[in-house]
Formats: sequence, C-alpha cells, structure tokens
Amino acid sequence: MAGRYDTQIKSILVKRGVISSEVAEEVAKEIASTKESFILAISKKGIVDKKTALNALAEELALEVVDLNNLSLDKEALKKVSARIAFYYHFFPLQLKKNNTLVIAVAYPFNIKTQDELMIHLGCNIEMKLSLEEDIYESLKRHYGLGADTVDKISLSTKPKDFTVKEIEDIEELAEDASIMKLVNQIIFEAYKRRATDIHIEPYRGEVSIRYRIDGVLYDANISKEVKKFILPIISRIKIMCNLNIVEKRLPQDGRTIVKTREQNLDLRISTLPTPYGESMVIRILPTKMLFSLERLGFSDNDLKIVERLISKPNGIIFITGPTGSGKTTTLYACLSKLNTRDRKIITIEDPIEYELKGITQIQVAPDIGLDFARGLRSILRHDPDIIMVGEVRDLETAEIAIRMALTGHLVFSTLHTKDSASGVARLIDVGIEPYLVSSSIEAFIAQRLVRVICPHCKEDDKELSVELKNQIAQDLSLTSPEELRIFKGRGCEKCNFTGYLGRTGIYEILLMDEVIRNLVIERAPSEEIKKIAIQRGMNTLRQDGWYKVMEGITTPEEVMRVVSSEDKRFLYEEKTSLREASIFLEQRAFKRLDARIRILYRIIKSKEELTKKGYLWDKFTTTKNISAGGVAFIAPEEIPIGSILEVNMELPDGKDPIVCLAKVVWSKPAEEIDRYEIGICFLDLTGSERTRINYFVREEK
Repeated sequence: MAGRYDTQIKSILVKRGVISSEVAEEVAKEIASTKESFILAISKKGIVDKKTALNALAEELALEVVDLNNLSLDKEALKKVSARIAFYYHFFPLQLKKNNTLVIAVAYPFNIKTQDELMIHLGCNIEMKLSLEEDIYESLKRHYGLGADTVDKISLSTKPKDFTVKEIEDIEELAEDASIMKLVNQIIFEAYKRRATDIHIEPYRGEVSIRYRIDGVLYDANISKEVKKFILPIISRIKIMCNLNIVEKRLPQDGRTIVKTREQNLDLRISTLPTPYGESMVIRILPTKMLFSLERLGFSDNDLKIVERLISKPNGIIFITGPTGSGKTTTLYACLSKLNTRDRKIITIEDPIEYELKGITQIQVAPDIGLDFARGLRSILRHDPDIIMVGEVRDLETAEIAIRMALTGHLVFSTLHTKDSASGVARLIDVGIEPYLVSSSIEAFIAQRLVRVICPHCKEDDKELSVELKNQIAQDLSLTSPEELRIFKGRGCEKCNFTGYLGRTGIYEILLMDEVIRNLVIERAPSEEIKKIAIQRGMNTLRQDGWYKVMEGITTPEEVMRVVSSEDKRFLYEEKTSLREASIFLEQRAFKRLDARIRILYRIIKSKEELTKKGYLWDKFTTTKNISAGGVAFIAPEEIPIGSILEVNMELPDGKDPIVCLAKVVWSKPAEEIDRYEIGICFLDLTGSERTRINYFVREEK
C-alpha cells in the first residue's frame, strides 16, 4: 500500500524542507523496483528519522499523530472491525464514538475510494489519525493475533470442518491451500523476527499452544485463537515441506527443509512426537550463514588467551561440557573457524550437522545404516586429518578412538554432557577409560552455560537487589565490601519484547590438565576433590565468571543463579571459608597427610594489594606442622592473606637437595602461640618426581 502514496509523501516532505528534492528523487529511484516504503527507505539511510517524517506529514494534512504503544484501546472498536479488514487495509481501530464514527490509526492517509470502501464494510464514518507503520502492524498482531487475517480468509473460503476426524485427503488438500501456506510462513517468519531458536507446537485437549524459545526461555506466541481449528493442516503443511509422511501419526519423525527470508536462508529442523491429542512438533531455526568468532562468545580476556593457547596445541583433546542447549557446538565451531586455514585438514562428525562450515569436511551420523561416531572416526583416520571434531563422546568405543587420535598427533575437539568441568573426568572413567589415558591425552575441560544479556535499550541500576545477594557476590569474588557492586537490570521495552533481556552470552569454567590435576586423575581422585584443587590453583568457577559478568553490567544475578548449580557456592567456600571448615578440608585431600616437622623457608612473591603497599617481602625460616604431596601447613610469624603466592624451600630428611616450588595460601588462622598464625598452602608447580618424593616420605613415615 505504501507504494501508492510514495509520490505524494515525497512531495510533502520536499515541500516542508525535510528532505531535498535531489535526495528524494535518488531514493525514489532506488526503491522503484522494491516494496519498501519511501519513509522506511529514508530512515534506513539515516536521512530523516521516521517520526520526523510522520510529524511533517501530519502537519501538512492537519492530522493528529498517535503513539499506539502508550494508548488505551476501545474494545468496542476492536469488535467492530474484523482482523481480515484491519490487516487488508492496514489500519488499527482506536475508538468507536457515539455518533457512529470509527477513529482509526493509519500509516498513510487513504484516498476517497478507500474511505468509501471502509464505510460500506463497517457501516460507519471514518476519522483518521497517523501512526508509524511498524507500530500499526505490531498492534494488529498483539490484539488480533498473528495470522488472524489469514484464518479469517480460510474460514470464509472453506466449509467448517472438524479436523480431529481422520480425513487425510481433505487435510492434505487444505495443507496445499495458499492461505495455509501463508499462515505457516507467518508463524515461521514471526519466530525469526523475534530471534527465536525454536517453535513449539503442542496440542492439548480442546486447545493448541504455540510457543517461541527466545534467549533460551519459552514465550507464548501471540497467535489468533482460531488457529487451533487448522492445526492439522498446519502440521501437514510443515511435513510436506520436509518430505515427511503426513499419514503417519503414531511414530516420531524427523526432517529438515530450507526457507528463504529477505535477509538470509533458514535451515529448519523438524521433529514430531505422537501425543493423545495429536502430534507435537518442534521446529529448530538455524540460519545457514553464521559468523563464528571466539571473541564474541563471552570469554573474559584471560580465558580467551587460555583458549587460544589450547587450540594452538598440535595434539590432545579439548572437551566442552554442559547440558543440552548450553552453546557447546557454537563454541566448537568458533574454535574450528579460528583454525580453518588452507594448510590444515579439518574433519567433523556430527549428529546433526548444525551449520555448514566452508573449507571443513563435515560428516552426518546415520545410525540406521550403521554410520555411528565410532565407525566414522575409524574412517576419518584414513583421510589424513590435522584436526578432528567429534560431536559428542557417548560410549567407550568412541572415547577410546578419540584418545588414540590425540595420542597419535591429532588435535581433537568434542563435547560431554556433564554439570561442570571436573565431572568430565569422572564421566570418562565411568564409561571405561583408564585414568592414565585421560591424564595423558586431555588438555582441558571447558564447562559453559548461556545467560541472557541485559537489554541495552532499557538498562538501568537495580536498586531493589537484596543485601544478602550483594554480600554473597562480594564473598564469592573476595571483594572487600559489597558497596563496590553496581548491579544492573533491564526495565523492559519494545526492543526486548518487555523481557529486559536481548541476546545471550556464555559463562565459562576452564579446568586445565596441568601436572597437579593429571596426578589427581591417575590416583582416581573424585571430581569434587579435583575441583577444589583446581579452584585453589586459580580456576574461576561458572558461578564466579557469572558474577564478573554481573559486575560488568552484562547480565543479572537472577540469570546466573538460574543456570549455575548451587554446588559452586560450596566449592568456593571450602577453598577460603571458616577456620573449622578449613581443618576439615585438610583431612579430605587426595594425598595422604603426615604430621611432621621439616625445615621450610618461604618468601612472599605475590600478595594482596595492601601487603604490596606495606612492602611485605621477606624470607622466614620455620617448620611445617603437617605435609602431603598436595601442600603443607606451617606456623608463620605474621598473618599471610589467602591467595598470596609463596616461594617455598623444603628440606626433607632424606639427604637429597631441598624442594623449591611455588605455592598458594588457601587458608589461615591464629595459632595457639601469641602472634603466630597457622598457614595452609597448596603446591602450584611441583614436578612429578618431587611430588612422588614427598608422597613416598609421608607413606614411609606413617
């Protein structure tokens, strides 16, 4: 409709001095072969704001401008106008006056003929006001429901029918009807515009639910209530698009198809399930073109450097862990995109292939013909790959082949379904992998979750956050005061569908398989113990990474708590909590501990800022209180803050040279002697032979 009035609108805007005639003519030529309106074109180019153009148009035509987003609506006016007429003439009914005059909002003033048609259809006089085109369309969808006009047309053109009866031929015929096609396209396109990743079509007794998953959360789609009458032809139409059997309703089916939008093609993955009230269907929406970048996934600067260092290794396995829908595949694709150069051969085996990556050989698993992960991996080795991605390690055979590949000089990426990074070790051992193979082949476990990002358009300070939660965040991050925290939230606006969130980002936990962790794996230490030691050695948990993103104003505390297990909190506190818990913690280490006194020299080389300012750098001789291959406890003349890094020199009574290494202070408490403190440290860079030497000493003395 816009095209009919573009010449008139262009003339008015030129007359009002809003735009020059030269620019107006240039824009008009550009949109001559498109359906784009003149006002939308000049606003996209940044020449004139849409509201400015609308106000100039209103002044020229002596019409009032209304904002449909902040307007109370008249229910009688909505009842007066059917969805079919409102959508066809593209107006929104605002008010039905007592003198039988209908006030409507339009984007373009109607000509006399159109006004006459409306008067005949509605049987009342028409009074027009101006509003933005997109506001009118959104209001129509919000109050009538998406597809309401199409449903009206179908209802008028078809005989009412109960589609719960098994009239297959009629349903198939209606599924090919142009109106049903349009309705299905509207549902899919609306989901794409709202950034949905999935469409859920769910039948229940007497009703149908259609929901969109946006930023990981399901929202009801604003669909016309009459759509439920046509749910069978809708599902049949989608099945036809995917070449599925529309007669088969008793068994699950999976399929895929590609549809086109103005911006790009969309890859749709369809899955159906039989229910007592009909077939439930989920449509996964995947853009065929995606830009995968490690820098845009949400890694902190330090974590990004760690990941880049990991993927630059010539061999080994890197596991991404997390539940379904946590973004594991996206992270893997970003790693492969970073490594995808012409001098490398990269092969993936996936189920399913979610995105097509140019320059990478991708294999789709097909269990029905015997092509599973294990068989595919065996064949991959004969294709001389440098880098291999395995969609998921599910069984012993797949895990063994992946490990063999890593040990023979290949860099392997894969995923595991575990709650955190340390649980990946237990998962592999549980399926039957020997601990020494896990220790020698794996470079890192990276756990991740997705949190929603605060909408930048309605972001504001969260002044209602509880004091308890602020204290909890400050404690988890070792902040001196919760007053340092500034927390944000999204108020909710049109841009974010009034949710307060727009988009998602990742939070991460990277467990590096260094020598200490490898020794713990070989000794079959439980995952809880591995996680404790890793935290002591500087690993940030998912919870901590989430809190850092809260402090940066990226997400909210509620989002972090929604996706992260409360167990993280327990691990953090066990690293640096109360004195009673610290003593219990000592008895739960993976290495045996011996109460023994040996000569030890320590020097603080890195401490908290306050110690640095005070110049605390000294050498002290003392003796240990107890010792293990994981760390020692000793008496110090001064209190040393938790987190300080020490250089220690230990003399074991075995006649050999002293052991020199770095250690981290993990707990501290006042000793029985006055002005003395008991300090607990864990070793950071002890070599395997030195750790074995300490372990042997502890066991022999016991």
